[in-house]
Amino acid sequence: MGRIFYILGKSGTGKDTIYKRICSEYSEGIERIVPYTTRPIRSGEQEGNEYHFVDEEGFEQLKSEGRIIEDRAYNTVHGLWRYFTVWDDELSKSEKDFIMIGVLESYVSIRNNLGEDRLIPIYIELDDGVRLRRALDREMSQAEPKYKELCRRYLADAEDFSEEKIEAAGIGRRFYNDDLERVITEIKGYIDGYKG
Repeated sequence: MGRIFYILGKSGTGKDTIYKRICSEYSEGIERIVPYTTRPIRSGEQEGNEYHFVDEEGFEQLKSEGRIIEDRAYNTVHGLWRYFTVWDDELSKSEKDFIMIGVLESYVSIRNNLGEDRLIPIYIELDDGVRLRRALDREMSQAEPKYKELCRRYLADAEDFSEEKIEAAGIGRRFYNDDLERVITEIKGYIDGYKG
C-alpha cells in the first residue's frame, strides 16, 4: 500500500495554501483524499475541491454503509458541524501515494485505522498572532463573516494541538511557515525523501 502524506496544523497556519501548492507540484505522483463536512460551503470553495459538502442525512447514510473511517463533531455557534473521512477502496488496493489535510485528531484516528507506517505527518506551525491576523483577514473576506466561530476555532486549537497531544501523536518534524516558498521547498524535500 502507498503512503498518505497528511498536512495538519492549527487554523491560520497556511496549511490550505501549502496543501494546494503541494497537490499542484505532485499532480502526477500523489492522489488527493478529499475530506467531507456538513458545514456550509465558504465563499471561494468548490464541491469536491476543499471538501465534499453533505448534509446530516448524507453523513448518516455513509455511516450506515460503514464507509466512515474517522469523524469529528463540533458544536459551533452555528450548530453541529461534522468533518469526516470516507473509505475509498482505492486506499487499500493502490500502491499510489496520497495526500490529505486535516487536524491532529483526524490524523491520529486515521493512523490508528490504517497503520502508523502508512501516514506521514507534515505539521505546519506559525506564530499565534500571525495566525489570528490571517484567520481574521480570511473571515472578513466572506460574504457573511462568522467571527464567533473564528474565535471558537482559534481558542480550541490551543487545546486540540497541545504539546502533549502533538508528542503523543508521534509528530517530530515540524515546518514553520513564515516564508511560503522556503517551507514549500522544505516539504517537497521531505516528501521526496520518502518517495526515494
